[in-house]
Amino acid sequence: MNKPLLIEIGVEELPAIPFLNELPNIEKKWSDILEKNRLLCDFDFYYTPRRLVLWHREFQVKQEDSIVEQYGAPVKIAYKDGVPTGAAISFAAKCGVDISALDKIDLGKGEVLYFKQEVVGSESKTLLNDMVNEFIASLNFGKSMRWASRTDSFIRPIRSLSIILGEEIVDAELFGVKSSNFSFAHRMVSYEPFSYSFAGDYFCKLDKNGVILYPDERRERILSQMKDIEQRHNIKIEIDIELLEEVVAITEYPTALIGKFDEEFLELPPEVIVTSMKENQRYFAVYKDGNLTNNFIVVSNSKTDDFGYIIAGNEKVLRPRLADAMFFYKNDIKNGLSNERLKKLVFVEGLGSMYEKCEREAKIASYLADIFELKEKELLQKAVMLSKADLMSEMVYEFTELQGLMGYYYAKLAGEDELVYTSLKEQYLPDGEDSELPSNLFSSIVALSNKLDNLMGLFSVGKIPTGSKDPFALRRAAAGIVKIAMEHKLSIDLSKIIDELSYNYKNLDKKVLVEFFNERLFKIFEVNPTVLKAVLASGETDIYKISEKICALNPIVQSDNFKDYVATFKRVANIIKDIDTSVKLTIDEDLLENKEEKELYTKFHEAQFKKYVTVDEELEALFALKPQLDNFFDNVFVNHENEKIKTNRKNLIGLVYQGFRKIADIKEITI
Repeated sequence: MNKPLLIEIGVEELPAIPFLNELPNIEKKWSDILEKNRLLCDFDFYYTPRRLVLWHREFQVKQEDSIVEQYGAPVKIAYKDGVPTGAAISFAAKCGVDISALDKIDLGKGEVLYFKQEVVGSESKTLLNDMVNEFIASLNFGKSMRWASRTDSFIRPIRSLSIILGEEIVDAELFGVKSSNFSFAHRMVSYEPFSYSFAGDYFCKLDKNGVILYPDERRERILSQMKDIEQRHNIKIEIDIELLEEVVAITEYPTALIGKFDEEFLELPPEVIVTSMKENQRYFAVYKDGNLTNNFIVVSNSKTDDFGYIIAGNEKVLRPRLADAMFFYKNDIKNGLSNERLKKLVFVEGLGSMYEKCEREAKIASYLADIFELKEKELLQKAVMLSKADLMSEMVYEFTELQGLMGYYYAKLAGEDELVYTSLKEQYLPDGEDSELPSNLFSSIVALSNKLDNLMGLFSVGKIPTGSKDPFALRRAAAGIVKIAMEHKLSIDLSKIIDELSYNYKNLDKKVLVEFFNERLFKIFEVNPTVLKAVLASGETDIYKISEKICALNPIVQSDNFKDYVATFKRVANIIKDIDTSVKLTIDEDLLENKEEKELYTKFHEAQFKKYVTVDEELEALFALKPQLDNFFDNVFVNHENEKIKTNRKNLIGLVYQGFRKIADIKEITI
């Protein structure tokens, strides 16, 4: 028999960010508890800042009866001369029965102890108290708090609890709060609780009392109101998804409103205004004709017919925020960009100051500039030495996420070269999965220098990522290097770079860093892992060339006829296993007797000395050898009685293998 089950946990206002971080795990945690208690069913999870709701349309009022089977030790171990041993005694204790109640069963490898028990299902209402308490204890919001005289803790005080099965209030208690049929309205409707009789009554009364329970409905309401504001004012609202989700989480009855700030603040860089509004006030930015305007969108949680005082209040609060930002901005411009103060700012213990970091990055940049034949070497050195100067600015002190960007604005205002100020803005790119990349070679070298120093420096002092922990984002740095190399077709050989620059990094273990980097490649390239393994087995260490080879080889591996190629290369692998393919192999043309081996040699010779524009072309030419290879294997006896002919034939196959291995070791690929 099933009945609807409603669980509402009433709390004081939940902080949005910790809650949203845990939100993806909440339904899974409740589902696991249902499954553990043999009550698994479909349910919905809803939330507002003041309540967590689990809604089950059909919930079992009683667990189903079940059969529990347990298996123990082999009978020959459980009994000695008919007397129970410790194995039998402990198994009986585990089953909660006397030894005489145990059975025996043959599982195909001899008899073992066996106990079968029918377990009568419990009534759900007797389990729900423990289930809800376990669920709440499982939620991880980071910091928690205690209240009143309690010694246990939660992210915010629990103020109400409702567990209603059908129309019955289930006897339960959570943090000293007993289950009831009371809930709370929107604060601007009433501070007094309202009662309800059953789930349908609950949903209806919530709606009448100014609470939109469903987060999807609140989100759609906000977006619809924003669209209406856009049309009425001929503007464009920037929909920041993270901010939108935060606003959904902190409102029970959202209303989007448009406000205004003084035009004088538009002198600030747009990113400063947007960041200040978002971080401090949770406002959305407003644009017109592609330019930031002096409007903002605030989402109110008030339930009223007059929003004028709310708009005015938000405008009043925003002004001092922007005034502070303007003060910081003017001071920073007056002080100018200088890296001298970086000498007192520690980067990481064991790696000196941020100034010393810039010096190391400058050496990397100089090395890369030579490799990539960059002409603007003096500008490059200046850019790298200025790259972290904005860390000492008042603006970045206030808004750390603006580092690099503020350097761009201050350098531009100071009349620096465009290459310099653009590189300051782009030095941390890419900074995310779908991030933009540095726009030119100059900026790319600055960004690469930063990432390479992070990797080599932090590995040298033992700050190596472990498991899911990567506080310095070194995995992202490695991915960024690969993406930049691919975007700008840059030959970056990490192994050679470490060899040339390791003198700057005491105790750097090159092998550990290269292995870490290669492991990241398996996460970066979304291909059959053995394709990457085959390319790495070729000995290639140039990141861009690795990407080229993968991009050329992967479509062939994914093709329908690659299985035929695999069969051929298994035969190649079998023949070369006894010869050293790492040395130069020679062919004596006078020893080529069969038509098939002559054809293979001729075809390979043509492919070997042809000039190729792309790796794709070279691979295509090599895979075109398949018919000649198959004819060779079908008609040529490799293990000839004449040792010279035998060696010559093996060398011929070895040469073909070497030709492929320049790109990838094909025998490593499995499909």
